[in-house]
Amino acid sequence: MGAVSAQMLSEAPMEILGQLQGASNGTFLVAMNGDEEALAVYKPISGERPLWDFPEGTLSGREVAVWAIDHALGFNLVPLTVWREEGQLGAGMCQQWIEEDESQALVDVVPNGELFPGWRTVLRARDNENAIVELIHSDHDRLRDLALLDAVVNNADRKAGHIIVDLEGRVFGIDHGIALNSENKLRTVLWGWAGEALTDDHLNALTRLQQQLATPLGQIDGWLNGAERKALRSRVQELLMTRTYPVPSAEWPSIPWPVF
Repeated sequence: MGAVSAQMLSEAPMEILGQLQGASNGTFLVAMNGDEEALAVYKPISGERPLWDFPEGTLSGREVAVWAIDHALGFNLVPLTVWREEGQLGAGMCQQWIEEDESQALVDVVPNGELFPGWRTVLRARDNENAIVELIHSDHDRLRDLALLDAVVNNADRKAGHIIVDLEGRVFGIDHGIALNSENKLRTVLWGWAGEALTDDHLNALTRLQQQLATPLGQIDGWLNGAERKALRSRVQELLMTRTYPVPSAEWPSIPWPVF
Protein backbone atom coordinates (compact mmCIF):
# COMPACT_ATOMS: atom_id res chain seq x y z
CA MET A 1 0.00 0.00 0.00
CA GLY A 2 1.50 3.29 -1.05
CA ALA A 3 1.86 6.11 1.44
CA VAL A 4 -0.46 9.09 1.16
CA SER A 5 -0.05 12.59 2.58
CA ALA A 6 -2.46 15.40 3.30
CA GLN A 7 -1.14 17.29 0.29
CA MET A 8 -1.61 14.29 -1.97
CA LEU A 9 -5.18 13.74 -0.78
CA SER A 10 -6.13 17.38 -1.24
CA GLU A 11 -4.30 18.26 -4.45
CA ALA A 12 -2.98 15.28 -6.43
CA PRO A 13 -4.83 14.07 -9.54
CA MET A 14 -7.10 11.16 -8.72
CA GLU A 15 -8.77 8.42 -10.70
CA ILE A 16 -12.07 6.88 -9.61
CA LEU A 17 -11.70 3.10 -9.55
CA GLY A 18 -15.25 2.32 -8.48
CA GLN A 19 -18.11 3.07 -6.11
CA LEU A 20 -18.15 1.34 -2.73
CA GLN A 21 -21.32 -0.67 -2.32
CA GLY A 22 -23.51 -0.50 0.78
CA ALA A 23 -22.85 3.15 1.55
CA SER A 24 -25.91 5.38 1.88
CA ASN A 25 -24.03 8.28 0.25
CA GLY A 26 -21.83 8.36 -2.84
CA THR A 27 -18.52 6.84 -1.72
CA PHE A 28 -15.73 6.13 -4.18
CA LEU A 29 -12.42 4.31 -4.14
CA VAL A 30 -9.81 6.43 -5.89
CA ALA A 31 -6.17 6.10 -6.91
CA MET A 32 -4.02 9.13 -6.16
CA ASN A 33 -1.62 10.20 -8.91
CA GLY A 34 -2.89 7.24 -10.91
CA ASP A 35 -1.08 4.89 -8.48
CA GLU A 36 -3.30 1.96 -7.54
CA GLU A 37 -1.05 1.39 -4.52
CA ALA A 38 -1.93 4.88 -3.18
CA LEU A 39 -5.65 4.53 -2.49
CA ALA A 40 -8.17 6.83 -0.87
CA VAL A 41 -11.90 7.18 -0.22
CA TYR A 42 -13.60 10.14 -1.89
CA LYS A 43 -17.00 11.41 -0.71
CA PRO A 44 -18.19 14.40 -2.76
CA ILE A 45 -20.95 16.71 -1.58
CA SER A 46 -22.78 15.88 -4.81
CA GLY A 47 -23.19 12.29 -3.61
CA GLU A 48 -24.77 13.14 -0.26
CA ARG A 49 -28.32 12.02 0.41
CA PRO A 50 -30.27 14.79 2.21
CA LEU A 51 -31.22 14.02 5.83
CA TRP A 52 -34.02 15.65 7.77
CA ASP A 53 -31.89 16.25 10.89
CA PHE A 54 -28.60 17.43 9.35
CA PRO A 55 -28.06 20.56 7.23
CA GLU A 56 -27.83 19.63 3.56
CA GLY A 57 -24.37 19.39 2.05
CA THR A 58 -22.49 19.20 5.37
CA LEU A 59 -21.74 15.49 5.82
CA SER A 60 -18.36 15.45 4.04
CA GLY A 61 -17.16 18.42 6.08
CA ARG A 62 -18.18 16.70 9.31
CA GLU A 63 -15.83 13.85 8.46
CA VAL A 64 -12.96 16.34 8.27
CA ALA A 65 -13.98 17.87 11.61
CA VAL A 66 -14.13 14.46 13.31
CA TRP A 67 -10.63 13.67 12.04
CA ALA A 68 -9.40 16.97 13.52
CA ILE A 69 -11.06 16.22 16.87
CA ASP A 70 -9.58 12.72 16.93
CA HIS A 71 -6.17 14.23 16.14
CA ALA A 72 -6.57 16.79 18.95
CA LEU A 73 -7.45 14.02 21.42
CA GLY A 74 -4.32 12.15 20.34
CA PHE A 75 -6.19 8.94 19.52
CA ASN A 76 -5.36 8.71 15.80
CA LEU A 77 -8.28 6.37 15.21
CA VAL A 78 -9.60 8.14 12.12
CA PRO A 79 -7.62 7.69 8.90
CA LEU A 80 -6.06 10.87 7.53
CA THR A 81 -8.97 12.95 6.21
CA VAL A 82 -8.80 16.22 4.28
CA TRP A 83 -11.05 18.56 2.33
CA ARG A 84 -10.62 18.54 -1.42
CA GLU A 85 -11.94 21.49 -3.42
CA GLU A 86 -11.54 19.84 -6.80
CA GLY A 87 -12.50 16.30 -7.72
CA GLN A 88 -14.09 14.41 -10.56
CA LEU A 89 -17.49 14.80 -8.88
CA GLY A 90 -16.86 18.11 -7.17
CA ALA A 91 -15.71 19.21 -3.74
CA GLY A 92 -15.76 16.75 -0.87
CA MET A 93 -13.68 14.87 1.62
CA CYS A 94 -10.81 12.54 0.77
CA GLN A 95 -9.59 9.94 3.27
CA GLN A 96 -6.71 7.51 3.36
CA TRP A 97 -7.82 4.01 2.39
CA ILE A 98 -7.29 1.34 5.07
CA GLU A 99 -6.87 -2.24 3.92
CA GLU A 100 -9.03 -4.24 6.33
CA ASP A 101 -8.25 -7.61 7.89
CA GLU A 102 -11.80 -8.98 7.82
CA SER A 103 -10.86 -11.87 10.13
CA GLN A 104 -10.34 -9.41 13.01
CA ALA A 105 -13.90 -8.53 14.01
CA LEU A 106 -14.23 -6.67 17.32
CA VAL A 107 -18.05 -6.71 17.46
CA ASP A 108 -20.23 -9.81 17.14
CA VAL A 109 -23.68 -11.31 17.74
CA VAL A 110 -23.56 -14.65 19.56
CA PRO A 111 -26.00 -17.09 21.19
CA ASN A 112 -26.96 -16.15 24.74
CA GLY A 113 -24.26 -17.09 27.24
CA GLU A 114 -21.40 -17.43 24.75
CA LEU A 115 -19.56 -14.34 25.92
CA PHE A 116 -15.89 -14.44 24.97
CA PRO A 117 -13.27 -13.75 27.68
CA GLY A 118 -12.46 -10.03 27.61
CA TRP A 119 -15.65 -9.09 25.74
CA ARG A 120 -18.62 -7.04 26.94
CA THR A 121 -22.34 -7.47 26.43
CA VAL A 122 -24.23 -4.52 24.94
CA LEU A 123 -27.73 -6.01 24.76
CA ARG A 124 -29.75 -9.21 24.56
CA ALA A 125 -32.49 -9.73 21.98
CA ARG A 126 -34.31 -12.46 20.08
CA ASP A 127 -33.42 -13.43 16.53
CA ASN A 128 -35.77 -14.44 13.69
CA GLU A 129 -36.08 -17.92 15.20
CA ASN A 130 -36.95 -16.49 18.63
CA ALA A 131 -33.62 -17.55 20.12
CA ILE A 132 -31.91 -15.21 22.57
CA VAL A 133 -28.72 -13.65 21.21
CA GLU A 134 -26.26 -11.09 22.55
CA LEU A 135 -24.57 -8.14 20.89
CA ILE A 136 -21.02 -8.09 22.27
CA HIS A 137 -17.79 -6.23 21.66
CA SER A 138 -14.16 -6.62 22.66
CA ASP A 139 -12.73 -4.86 25.70
CA HIS A 140 -9.89 -3.65 23.46
CA ASP A 141 -8.29 -0.41 24.72
CA ARG A 142 -8.62 1.16 21.28
CA LEU A 143 -12.37 0.53 21.36
CA ARG A 144 -12.47 2.41 24.66
CA ASP A 145 -10.82 5.32 22.88
CA LEU A 146 -13.32 5.03 20.04
CA ALA A 147 -16.25 4.97 22.47
CA LEU A 148 -15.03 8.23 23.97
CA LEU A 149 -14.43 9.81 20.56
CA ASP A 150 -18.01 8.90 19.61
CA ALA A 151 -19.32 10.54 22.78
CA VAL A 152 -17.36 13.71 22.05
CA VAL A 153 -18.51 13.98 18.42
CA ASN A 154 -22.05 12.75 19.14
CA ASN A 155 -21.76 9.99 16.54
CA ALA A 156 -25.22 8.95 15.39
CA ASP A 157 -24.09 5.90 13.43
CA ARG A 158 -21.32 3.78 14.97
CA LYS A 159 -22.11 0.47 13.30
CA ALA A 160 -19.87 -2.57 13.71
CA GLY A 161 -18.91 -2.21 10.06
CA HIS A 162 -17.52 1.24 10.80
CA ILE A 163 -14.86 -0.31 13.05
CA ILE A 164 -12.03 -1.89 11.10
CA VAL A 165 -8.71 -3.56 11.89
CA ASP A 166 -5.93 -3.19 9.35
CA LEU A 167 -3.43 -5.85 8.27
CA GLU A 168 -1.05 -4.76 11.05
CA GLY A 169 -3.71 -5.09 13.76
CA ARG A 170 -4.39 -1.37 14.17
CA VAL A 171 -7.96 -0.28 14.94
CA PHE A 172 -9.66 2.50 12.97
CA GLY A 173 -13.06 4.18 13.00
CA ILE A 174 -14.58 5.34 9.72
CA ASP A 175 -17.79 6.92 8.38
CA HIS A 176 -18.36 10.00 10.53
CA GLY A 177 -20.64 12.09 8.34
CA ILE A 178 -23.58 11.74 10.71
CA ALA A 179 -21.93 13.34 13.72
CA LEU A 180 -21.58 16.65 15.56
CA ASN A 181 -25.28 17.47 15.65
CA SER A 182 -26.33 19.98 18.29
CA GLU A 183 -28.98 17.54 19.61
CA ASN A 184 -28.08 14.35 21.48
CA LYS A 185 -27.99 11.60 18.85
CA LEU A 186 -25.34 9.19 20.15
CA ARG A 187 -26.06 5.81 18.59
CA THR A 188 -23.40 3.14 18.82
CA VAL A 189 -22.61 -0.54 19.30
CA LEU A 190 -19.94 0.42 21.88
CA TRP A 191 -22.03 0.73 25.03
CA GLY A 192 -19.98 -1.82 27.00
CA TRP A 193 -18.48 0.83 29.31
CA ALA A 194 -21.65 2.87 29.84
CA GLY A 195 -21.61 4.56 33.25
CA GLU A 196 -18.08 3.45 34.11
CA ALA A 197 -15.33 5.84 35.17
CA LEU A 198 -13.17 7.38 32.45
CA THR A 199 -9.50 6.49 32.58
CA ASP A 200 -6.91 9.09 33.58
CA ASP A 201 -5.59 9.01 30.01
CA HIS A 202 -9.04 9.85 28.72
CA LEU A 203 -9.48 12.70 31.17
CA ASN A 204 -6.11 14.08 30.09
CA ALA A 205 -7.10 13.79 26.43
CA LEU A 206 -10.38 15.63 27.08
CA THR A 207 -8.52 18.37 28.94
CA ARG A 208 -6.15 18.84 25.97
CA LEU A 209 -9.10 19.05 23.61
CA GLN A 210 -10.92 21.52 25.84
CA GLN A 211 -7.85 23.75 25.95
CA GLN A 212 -7.59 23.71 22.16
CA LEU A 213 -11.30 24.47 21.81
CA ALA A 214 -10.90 27.55 24.00
CA THR A 215 -10.16 29.41 20.76
CA PRO A 216 -11.87 28.82 17.40
CA LEU A 217 -10.31 25.97 15.43
CA GLY A 218 -10.83 26.26 11.68
CA GLN A 219 -10.52 22.53 10.97
CA ILE A 220 -13.33 21.91 13.46
CA ASP A 221 -15.44 25.05 13.88
CA GLY A 222 -15.35 25.88 10.19
CA TRP A 223 -17.57 22.90 9.41
CA LEU A 224 -20.17 23.51 12.14
CA ASN A 225 -22.89 26.04 12.82
CA GLY A 226 -23.04 28.05 16.03
CA ALA A 227 -25.28 25.62 17.91
CA GLU A 228 -23.09 22.67 16.91
CA ARG A 229 -19.91 24.43 18.03
CA LYS A 230 -21.48 25.24 21.40
CA ALA A 231 -22.79 21.68 21.82
CA LEU A 232 -19.35 20.20 21.11
CA ARG A 233 -17.78 22.24 23.89
CA SER A 234 -20.65 21.39 26.24
CA ARG A 235 -20.18 17.65 25.63
CA VAL A 236 -16.48 17.90 26.44
CA GLN A 237 -17.24 19.87 29.61
CA GLU A 238 -19.90 17.37 30.71
CA LEU A 239 -17.57 14.40 30.20
CA LEU A 240 -14.93 16.13 32.33
CA MET A 241 -17.49 16.90 35.04
CA THR A 242 -19.11 13.44 35.20
CA ARG A 243 -15.81 11.61 34.58
CA THR A 244 -17.82 8.69 33.21
CA TYR A 245 -18.70 7.16 29.87
CA PRO A 246 -22.19 8.25 28.79
CA VAL A 247 -25.26 6.02 29.10
CA PRO A 248 -27.92 5.53 26.43
CA SER A 249 -30.57 8.21 26.15
CA ALA A 250 -34.26 7.36 26.33
CA GLU A 251 -34.96 10.11 23.78
CA TRP A 252 -33.07 8.58 20.84
CA PRO A 253 -32.50 4.99 19.61
CA SER A 254 -29.19 3.98 21.18
CA ILE A 255 -28.24 1.17 18.78
CA PRO A 256 -27.77 1.78 15.02
CA TRP A 257 -29.68 -0.38 12.57
CA PRO A 258 -28.57 -2.46 10.92
CA VAL A 259 -25.90 -3.25 13.51
CA PHE A 260 -23.41 -4.39 10.84
